[in-house]
Amino acid sequence: MATPVKVEAVILRSLRYGEADRILHLYAPEHGRIGAIAKGVRRSSSRFGGRLEPLTRSELLLHRGRGDLFTITGAHTIAPYRRLREHRDALDMAARACDAVGRMFAEGEPHPPVFHLLCNELALLDAQPEHATHANQLAFRLKLLVAAGLAPQLTSCAMCGEPDHLSGFSGAAGGVVCSACEAGAFPLAQETHTFMVGALSVPLAQTPPATDLALRQAERAISETLEHHGGLQLRDAAPRRRVSGARRG
Repeated sequence: MATPVKVEAVILRSLRYGEADRILHLYAPEHGRIGAIAKGVRRSSSRFGGRLEPLTRSELLLHRGRGDLFTITGAHTIAPYRRLREHRDALDMAARACDAVGRMFAEGEPHPPVFHLLCNELALLDAQPEHATHANQLAFRLKLLVAAGLAPQLTSCAMCGEPDHLSGFSGAAGGVVCSACEAGAFPLAQETHTFMVGALSVPLAQTPPATDLALRQAERAISETLEHHGGLQLRDAAPRRRVSGARRG
């Protein structure tokens, strides 16, 4: 990137550094994940004020220094998403969404659709905190898989192509499998398959409801897909207190 450069980004995460600085993890549509330092931001006299809070959509002026981090020299808030901060569940789900983006997409890999998906999720949770549900977060992660090129095969057996008798899910195979190919797969209920297909076919605000079984199995399918094909693990999509039943389906 040129020096200096103006970018629009979501602040994914903020870490204390030194006596008064912070290291920020950003996600920008044209640059992907970016690491930057905000010098002196923790001082009461900082010119940034509260404009560099996590879960904020901002326009930032970045300067490339000698190290790996950019230095933030200017900041303008585009969307503070203040309302979601007043609701515990919405705040928690927003943080999990940002964490998922930060883990799944590396520095220097631009994915504009991911940026817009994240902004849509934050805006939804801000405007309608009641959407802070396990189902919504799983729908968000399924859409992230699509953006990452890791979308699970859901329309036919990922092993043989059989369109019927789909009874299991295999992370190694990359999707649903039929009864003839289910060795090594875990059983997948029809309601789970219906939820996953529906969640991918509608906007986040229209995420279909799901039973606890469907939520557990869908999360397992997403997790195994990421582990086998992305080599990574995400935090649980929802606090364990929100999910009834501790066993996986």
